[in-house]
Amino acid sequence: MGFAFTLGTVEVSHYPAHWEADVVLSDGGTAHVRPIRPADADRLRSFYSRLSEESIYFRFFGPRPRLSDREITRFTNVDYVDRVALIATIGTEMVAVIRYDRIDPGEAEVAFLVEDAHQGRGVASVLLEHLAATAREHGIARFVADVLPANQKMMAVLKQVGYTAQSRFADGVVRMTLDLTPTETAQEVTASREHRAESRSIERLLSPGSVAVVGAGREPGGVGQTVLRNLLGADFTGPVYPVHREARAVAGVRAYPNVTAIDGEVDLAVLAVPADGVIEVVKECAEKGVRGLIVVSSGFGETGAEGRARQDELVRIARAYGLRVVGPNCLGVANTDPAVRLNATLAETIPGRGRVGFFSQSGALGTALLQRVAQRGMGISSFVSAGNRADVSGNDLLQYWEEDPQTDVILLYLESLGNPRKFARLARRISRRKPIVVVKSGGTTQGVPTGHAAPVLGLPDTALSSLFEQAGVIRVDDLIQQFDVAQLLAYQPLPAGPRVGLVSNSDALALLAADACVRVGLDPGTPVNLGARAGAAAFGEALTRLIPDVDAAVAIYMPPIPGRADEVAAELLRVSRDCGKPVLATFEGKIGMLPELRVGTVPERGSIPSYAAPEEAVRALAHVVRHAHWLKQPAGLHEEIEGVDTAAARRIVLSALGEAPAEIEASELLARYGLTVWPAEVVASPEEAVEAAERLGWPVVLKAADPEAAKRAGTVRLGLSGPDGVREAFAGLREQLGSAAVLAVQRMVPQPAVPTVVSVIEDSAFGAVVSFGLGEVTARLLRDEVYRLAPLTREDAAALVRSPRAAPLLFGEYGYPPVAVEALEDLLIRVGRLADDLPEVARLDLDPVLVGESEVIVLGARAVLSSPVGPRLDGGPRRLG
Repeated sequence: MGFAFTLGTVEVSHYPAHWEADVVLSDGGTAHVRPIRPADADRLRSFYSRLSEESIYFRFFGPRPRLSDREITRFTNVDYVDRVALIATIGTEMVAVIRYDRIDPGEAEVAFLVEDAHQGRGVASVLLEHLAATAREHGIARFVADVLPANQKMMAVLKQVGYTAQSRFADGVVRMTLDLTPTETAQEVTASREHRAESRSIERLLSPGSVAVVGAGREPGGVGQTVLRNLLGADFTGPVYPVHREARAVAGVRAYPNVTAIDGEVDLAVLAVPADGVIEVVKECAEKGVRGLIVVSSGFGETGAEGRARQDELVRIARAYGLRVVGPNCLGVANTDPAVRLNATLAETIPGRGRVGFFSQSGALGTALLQRVAQRGMGISSFVSAGNRADVSGNDLLQYWEEDPQTDVILLYLESLGNPRKFARLARRISRRKPIVVVKSGGTTQGVPTGHAAPVLGLPDTALSSLFEQAGVIRVDDLIQQFDVAQLLAYQPLPAGPRVGLVSNSDALALLAADACVRVGLDPGTPVNLGARAGAAAFGEALTRLIPDVDAAVAIYMPPIPGRADEVAAELLRVSRDCGKPVLATFEGKIGMLPELRVGTVPERGSIPSYAAPEEAVRALAHVVRHAHWLKQPAGLHEEIEGVDTAAARRIVLSALGEAPAEIEASELLARYGLTVWPAEVVASPEEAVEAAERLGWPVVLKAADPEAAKRAGTVRLGLSGPDGVREAFAGLREQLGSAAVLAVQRMVPQPAVPTVVSVIEDSAFGAVVSFGLGEVTARLLRDEVYRLAPLTREDAAALVRSPRAAPLLFGEYGYPPVAVEALEDLLIRVGRLADDLPEVARLDLDPVLVGESEVIVLGARAVLSSPVGPRLDGGPRRLG
């Protein structure tokens, strides 16, 4: 197939922008999915000419050597409502097409064709996912397809997509009917296919059979030559091809004038040419059939608008021709697998073989990070520095490392989150198999370099920590903590609880360790002080006695006179090897792994991590204890909820929503989710207030009706039991708030009750997020609130209730009676379901929610409605980005 690199002018079409997507196929390659357009007539003819007779027969139930002009016109001209066709393209060529034609209001006929050379790559299944999503947008609930009995491939695609399928045979044809309701099975199938495809695409980058270095100059110290020498120095197991326009050889290796001139296959190309020459090289790589690119060149999104446009063009062309891209402006990738031995980075020092996968968004930090890992003797399985992260992201690496047998622990250094909702989904699944330790720099609104993905907006940094916690991600404050935690996770078992035994030959250091344990929530036993002269036998005996009664042990060895360190290390290892509990050390103040602390050694499972100070060891242990506790909690399932009428709720939202955002009182909306808001009547005079109180029933409260004024202290008058009290309260509030203040009367809630606040935010990155906190003034001032992604499981709701610092007030502490926590959890689950169902709800505030001894009462609810810009990230069929 020839390559023409003018991708054409995109014409204006009447379909939503989110119908176009780059997708990863099952073999790790990429394709572009978009609706068909009239200008695709010649592209369709060319596609049809490459089909086999069998493929044509199965599609049209008979021979059809060519399509007529009338058929071409009909197939390429659709209305994007009742007739929709999507195509998959690689480069400029169409490789597959799928279409539906509506046959009644809720049903459409579906058919597809995949070029023979691309069958078996998962093109049909991903097209079917995208077409089903467009059909649901237009109220189509079922697809029907007539299939010849011999067309087993098409029947397999229709059956395996995960939708409920029925089939019947009549008149020599199998009629298959697909229910397009997005069931859990369909979502699981989609997620599984996404996982395999994205994992395979990263495997092609990290385990190439051959590498070309484009821009490998002859001058020592150049970027290209540095990468080339590092590849050669690591003894990469495949051929390496320097590419230089003029040189015959670079670093003693034969060079080629361009990529297409290379006489062997090229799996991976490292681009180290000036930014304005990168696009041309990408085209050469596409023509050569290269599978992946590492762009170490700078001058892209990090430089401003012009660089960003260049970066977008780079990714567009690469993806169009099936290539994944690491970078640009990155350090590169490395794989320590002895079968690969890949160091395609600018870093000369690569740690030895280990059990840790490491992703760094920062290229500038990458070299220092690798040196730190190497100094600790920790080792890595593989490393990726994504730079501007224009294509390959941390989410892609999570998919790969989840199944990689060489990786036990995942480290991520992130400056921003490209698709946070997808990250949370993946992390929640993967964290149950492999711990994920994240350093997230810059909070959520600061520190994101120009050209990187947008930061998380609308949520405070505490929300990000809450959402990491929900997903089981271990978030640490800095890189030192990240490596401290990784050492422990990679080589020691998980602790069963918070009990810590301390063995030391320094009373002062043991006391520091005990104090550190208390500060981070661990339960230290009385330290065992062996004295300054203690040797191997004393440490071994003490550790042996401690182990049965604790969940983890910290050994502190700081002798005044060095000389017996090897013996002590050996004894600690002997005792700890089969005890099944983590053992940490502060061993002569050195950082590394016992038994040896030398750089370049390869630790094994059971090696003991050593920290410079006991406080650092304890801090790492605390992170791991919390993660072990999270693992013990059930994953939770999304329950069926009684009393929910989503269709009616959507009608309420759509009727209230105009072109501009709208704010509404949310009682009617909440009622469709089984939640009742106590009525409050706005009153304009003392007599109206008395009349309202008579209707609602005594006693009542009089309060400020304006949501902002209601947040101020002293704007509520409680326990009004008669007309005179109401009139006096009305006059007092008007004097306090002004004559224009809007006041409302509401029935008094039975006491005692704890005030709480429940909110929903439709975040541009995370989607629907539920927050919870107590309504006391102090809790509000301290922003004592926690967050979870919607929808909520029972376990998510329980965590929301228990996570605020003021949560003990709900459980009978500090003089408060225990309240109806289960009813509160049920309310949170229902609010989470509403948030997930209705992306038009940009914000929802239930304030206050009073939690009494037997019931939960919502006293106020306001919602802000806004039309979504597009579907939620990670909320539809598979797509890159």
